[in-house]
Formats: sequence, C-alpha cells, structure tokens
Amino acid sequence: MINVEDLKFDEKGLIPAIVVDNATKKVLTLAYMNKESLQITLEKKLTCFYSRSRQELWLKGETSGNYQHVVSITADCDKDALVVEVEKDGPACHTGEDSCFFNPVLEKEKPDFSLHSLVKMLQERKATMPAGSYTTYLFEKGLDKILKKVGEESTEVIIAAKAEDKKETIYEIADLTYHVLVLMLEAGISLEDIYKELASRHVIDKKVKQEKMTN
Repeated sequence: MINVEDLKFDEKGLIPAIVVDNATKKVLTLAYMNKESLQITLEKKLTCFYSRSRQELWLKGETSGNYQHVVSITADCDKDALVVEVEKDGPACHTGEDSCFFNPVLEKEKPDFSLHSLVKMLQERKATMPAGSYTTYLFEKGLDKILKKVGEESTEVIIAAKAEDKKETIYEIADLTYHVLVLMLEAGISLEDIYKELASRHVIDKKVKQEKMTN
C-alpha cells in the first residue's frame, strides 16, 4: 500500500485515472484527479474527479445517479497514473453509452464475444421483436415457456454430463446459458446482479460456508 503523498501529480496538480468496470474489466473512462478529489474518492468509496474544463471537483453520479462505487485503486510503476476499478450504477458516459470509449479508430477483424455482447443482442431482440427470431418467439410466449426451456436444457446438460460426453456437455451448457440469459432479461435481472451476488459469496469465510453447507 502506498500513500497519496507517494503519488506523482503533474505540474497542474493532477493525475490521470483510468476507470475500469470491476466485473467486465472494460475501460469506462479516463478522467483526472487532484489530491482533494482523490481523498474524497478514498473516503466516500465513490469516484470523484477534477474537471479541467470547469476547474472544479465533480462527484460522478451526483446529478445523473450513475455513481461508481470504488473497489480498488492501483498506481502504475511510476506512480503517476491510476487504475480505478468500480461497480457502476449506470452508464459511464454522459452520452448514455456504457463506456466513453465507443468511437473505433481501428476495428478488430472479428469483434470479441462476451456474455455482455450476447445480452446486448438479446436486449435488442426484446426491444424490436424481429419476425422469425427464436428469441422473439420465447419473449412472445412469455415466462412459462422460457422456464420450460430452462428446465429442458438443464436436463440435457445432466444427460450429457452423465454420459461423460464432453463435446455434447459443452453444447448443452451453451444452450442452457442462452436460455438462462433470456430468463434473466424477462425477470429484469442483469449480469451485474449475478456478479455482485457471486462476489458477496466469494468473500464469506470458508468456515461460514462449511457451516451453511452442513446445516
């Protein structure tokens, strides 16, 4: 652990802070802090920056409600830049985008796949309900149909795993994952909700976990 006094602020008394989503590791924004805003960030566990254009402190989310709850702060090797990992309450960008970094300069030949990108696609399907889409079919049929499919796919996973068929098990787990994500959207549950729940379990003492399991 290092102290604030150990950090190297520039000639204007600022240090760049790269804000990263703790769950996805996605870069959300690049902002600047001075000693006062960093101290507020440490005390409140909420990101507070220094606006170079307005020349004033601003607590992220104070007007929008999109607070960023600080999980960790790490300085680089030269101690002149920070990475701030956060759990966010909403979009990081004032435009409404999830991240401030959404203007491609050089795109990858093939976009990275992630659960977040899949959820985004499912959200678009739910919003537009395109004809001929299986996802549209599920949302049109509603909760009972979605639950039935989750049950069926769970059974398929069990059968494949019991047969020790790795390829088939992977295939069926992928099917189950898709249907569970559809269920989550139908129920208004986000990936962040699941991450937070898993994280809360992760920090529980092992003895407490064992006691709960035996009770």
